[in-house]
Amino acid sequence: MSLFSRRAAGGVTAVAGLLLALSASCLAQAPQQKASSIGDTRQLVQSLRAGGYNIVVRHGATFSNQADTDPFNFADIARQRNLNDKGKELAKAFGDAIRRAGLPVGEVYTSKFNRAYETAVQAGFTDIETTIDLTEGGLVVTPDENNRRAEAFRKMLAQAPDQGKNNVLITHKPNIIDALGKDWFDVKEGEASIFKPEGGKYRLVARVQMEDWPKLAVSTN
Repeated sequence: MSLFSRRAAGGVTAVAGLLLALSASCLAQAPQQKASSIGDTRQLVQSLRAGGYNIVVRHGATFSNQADTDPFNFADIARQRNLNDKGKELAKAFGDAIRRAGLPVGEVYTSKFNRAYETAVQAGFTDIETTIDLTEGGLVVTPDENNRRAEAFRKMLAQAPDQGKNNVLITHKPNIIDALGKDWFDVKEGEASIFKPEGGKYRLVARVQMEDWPKLAVSTN
């Protein structure tokens, strides 16, 4: 993949309160097609343990009274909308649950905005790589550039992770909607959409809220 700019160290079965939205497929270049979904939480975890999935995460919860007032300067964190305490807490619990469930993580890519990068850091991921392709552009970049980012995002979803690994992509609501469509209009902060790359396309198998990952891990113990 190109345009990565920075590498930094660093059927639904009942599980009480678990919000696991098992969905119809989202196939690149063929959105009208449908595919079967993983049917229960235990099967989902077992599938993720085997690797081969791309996990798209909208960044964690943020301060609603903050805004990106200098959107061209990604280094000026003080002038961005950042994670609040809940966002940091849930991101940490998300990462802990992934490790507790034994889910192998491969590449971790995030937006250049701090709220996306910090979601990965708080989750305890390492070798985090930021990319403009997952960065919110909005009205400060051209429509052509927003379209290019959406297409690059879709290409990332269609690319299979390394054998036995799951890739994590942390981005923003506008990027998710631009790439995946109106079904994600209600995507919440911290929500994950799990995709299976297949033959140059990708299939949605589940949507999981960030606060539900610990329940997902517990369900397999």
